[in-house]
Amino acid sequence: MKALLLREIKSFFGSLTGYLVIAVFLLLNGLFLWVFPGDFNIPATGFADMAPFFTLAPWIFIFLIPAVTMRSFSDEKKQGTIELLFTKPLSVWEIVNGKFFGAFILILLSLLPTIIYVVILSNYGNPQGNIDMGSTLGSYFGLLFLVAGYTSIGIFTSTLSDNQIVAFILAVLFCFLLYFGFTGISGFAGSFSSVVAMLGMDYHFKSMSRGVLDTRDIIYFVSIAFLFLSLTVYKLKSLRA
Repeated sequence: MKALLLREIKSFFGSLTGYLVIAVFLLLNGLFLWVFPGDFNIPATGFADMAPFFTLAPWIFIFLIPAVTMRSFSDEKKQGTIELLFTKPLSVWEIVNGKFFGAFILILLSLLPTIIYVVILSNYGNPQGNIDMGSTLGSYFGLLFLVAGYTSIGIFTSTLSDNQIVAFILAVLFCFLLYFGFTGISGFAGSFSSVVAMLGMDYHFKSMSRGVLDTRDIIYFVSIAFLFLSLTVYKLKSLRA
């Protein structure tokens, strides 16, 4: 699996893909958080708070992560190289994990530079250091679990078609439904609204953003990632058969 993981990372940075993903993520966040006027503009709020970033990032990732994962297996199917993957001394789970962690690490690298935002807000807060580090760290952890969920969905949808655009659209749809869909539906669920909302990623991400790492939230995201990776394995086994 290590060789496949390294191959995935090299393929991202051997072309413009890796650099473009990192640049687009940082550019969009930088513009919305520091330049464009609006609800996400941190200086305009007057508070040393990373909340606007953690509100914006999940929505950017809904489009950015599917753009990264759409080629994972759809490209292999289109070029006919997926048969070569099956001939390697790797289990299907190892193949899927190699693809998954390759994409996950790329997104993680795009997140690392945003720590600069925390340093800036901490240094220029009034008084200096006036930033809720508990909530900030909890939000970063929540974002990592959210990224894992999005990535697993993108990996799965890439097995459904050899057309990358179709894989991208399906991943965006699934990510949107799981992140916001249940929250939106909960408004019409009456007395069951809280139960319906708990099925969505948004509920658990916001729970972790409060700075308290509840095992229920962690189990939820791990279950989502495991579910879609399992579906990916199932789909690949059916293709190999």
